[in-house]
Amino acid sequence: MASRAVSASHTIRRLPLALRPINSRTFTSSASRFQEAVVAPAPVRKPVGAFRGGLFGFLLGSVLSGAGTFYYVMEEYRVSNELLTEDIYVSDPDVSLYERVAI
Repeated sequence: MASRAVSASHTIRRLPLALRPINSRTFTSSASRFQEAVVAPAPVRKPVGAFRGGLFGFLLGSVLSGAGTFYYVMEEYRVSNELLTEDIYVSDPDVSLYERVAI
């Protein structure tokens, strides 16, 4: 009799998966898993769209690059103005001498 049980289980193991008998199992779970947790709803945020975000980034980049360019140009203007003023003061005695000789 024991040999029949062993040979029957051995026969079932050799069958392809599609032909093996399906053992039905019941689903069980604890009651605490089915209780809903009270979660506060997340605050609704107005999404920043791609257009508005891109527009804001473009304007911010334009303002920053414009400010950088402005300060660079103002510094170059200051340096060139100082050099020109220095050249005028250096050439002033020569011009005064020329005026005296020409008159």
